[in-house]
Amino acid sequence: MADDNKLTAEVRTSFGKGAARKIRALNKIPAVIYGHGTEPQHVTLPGHQVALIIRKSNAILDLDINGKSQLALVKDVQKDPVRQIIEHLDLIVVRKGEKVTVDIAVRLEGESASGTSVNHDANTLSVEAEATHIPEFLIVSIEGLEEGAQIFAKDVTLPEGSTLITDPDVMVVNITGESAQDLGETEAAEPTEDAAAEPAEEAAE
Repeated sequence: MADDNKLTAEVRTSFGKGAARKIRALNKIPAVIYGHGTEPQHVTLPGHQVALIIRKSNAILDLDINGKSQLALVKDVQKDPVRQIIEHLDLIVVRKGEKVTVDIAVRLEGESASGTSVNHDANTLSVEAEATHIPEFLIVSIEGLEEGAQIFAKDVTLPEGSTLITDPDVMVVNITGESAQDLGETEAAEPTEDAAAEPAEEAAE
């Protein structure tokens, strides 16, 4: 795990909206850590560092709490809906070697064959992965795929040691033909022109 994920967490003893506002005014973020049957820990984290780390999904924080190291997975980020300021974090205790279930984004690479259209049906897949080795995204190549090609969840390459939780038969990518779509639009337009001409002919009679 990168050293960039190492943070010093301050134990928080004051609670409520007023206390939270004071914490955020100091460019810090209130958070709670729970899991593994432990009592919830309320802490304060450095705002700027956290904002940089959580730009990546499923971020793991290496927290220093009173000199003791604690790994925690970012489970939920609460933001102000207008200003988009981080208001609170929910963190889950994790341990090295432990596996967790997370949703990982699917990224498409390459271009399908000329004259085809790419339908990206599943943007994320649920995967059980080692907590300290969660990939930021899963890569799926569509390079040169022809019309009719389909990629399912079971076809996606996962990191070593990971297990697919999503239904294996979920469609991730479906390649269709652009020519068929254009033909449909042309055929739909022709009856409209005929229909418009009929009232004029009737009026002439």
